[in-house]
Amino acid sequence: MNKLHLYDKILSPLVTEKTTNLSEQNKIVFKVPAGANKKNLKTNIEKIFKVNVTKINIINKQNRIKLTRGRKVKVSGFKKAIVTLKKGQSIDLTTGV
Repeated sequence: MNKLHLYDKILSPLVTEKTTNLSEQNKIVFKVPAGANKKNLKTNIEKIFKVNVTKINIINKQNRIKLTRGRKVKVSGFKKAIVTLKKGQSIDLTTGV
């Protein structure tokens, strides 16, 4: 499989306060395309980062309307994957992919 196809299933890592706290439990959060599934994500992450994935949870964030400065603004939804790694392994997101 070509490297370009491996990176197609991972759009970006999500780095927030909540996801940083999850990293203590060997969990990493990625933004993934709408057509991604657990099986493809597991194989791609294992090949790219050379780690062992034990579990993947996928969450769909829905579109929502947000009130900003008195105006209604549409915030688009996305799909995110919470990847649990084998104990003792980690992915350093600060070095880049």
